[in-house]
Amino acid sequence: MEELKVIYEDNHVIVVIKPQNIPTQEDESKDKDLLTMVKEYIKEKENKPGNVYVGMVHRLDRPTGGVMVFAKTSKAASRLTQEIQEGVLTKNYLAVVNGKPREKRSKLVNYLQKNARTNTVMVVPELTTGAKRAELNYEVIEEKEKVSLVKVELITGRSHQIRVQMKHIGCPIYGDVRYGGDKLAKGHNLALWSYELKFVHPTTKENMTFKVYPNEEITPWNVFNLNAVK
Repeated sequence: MEELKVIYEDNHVIVVIKPQNIPTQEDESKDKDLLTMVKEYIKEKENKPGNVYVGMVHRLDRPTGGVMVFAKTSKAASRLTQEIQEGVLTKNYLAVVNGKPREKRSKLVNYLQKNARTNTVMVVPELTTGAKRAELNYEVIEEKEKVSLVKVELITGRSHQIRVQMKHIGCPIYGDVRYGGDKLAKGHNLALWSYELKFVHPTTKENMTFKVYPNEEITPWNVFNLNAVK
């Protein structure tokens, strides 16, 4: 199990890097999850007896890595949750997709429905029972022969959203076994990374921005110039 990488911490929030392929919180697999790792880190560092409060305000899919914030107090959790609802807390992702999106910059709006039994999500008509509106903006940063580097701004936070919406335009994410992106990528991780997180600090009201790029030595990130991403 990887050690927890903490990039910022104070009495109210803790910002960490989620490794790929571990759950954000405990799931049916019972594998070690990030929330537990954060709690154990705080408990040991601050020598706290009993249970440690850590508020989870957003999630990343298990195969997705990148920057995440957790709340260390219930007040901070409440304020960060409100920021998400109001669109103040924003998350930007990098993805490598198969092929080349026809539009180099676009807003995607779809309605998604989750099948809990198979843990898959599909695009459905708007009036379908249980359908949830999903919005994102994407921009193509760089193109190669078979793959493209795309920056994604998530507007809504639906399960598997980026993966399903990019597949829907014919450009599944590289390495995505579940949604058809593994044709070029046998054995490689999902090429989806939460690289930028912005929020207003829940108590100081300072604008906070954190950027963490994926490992540039790993396929398929290594064929792109990640320094070109602002």
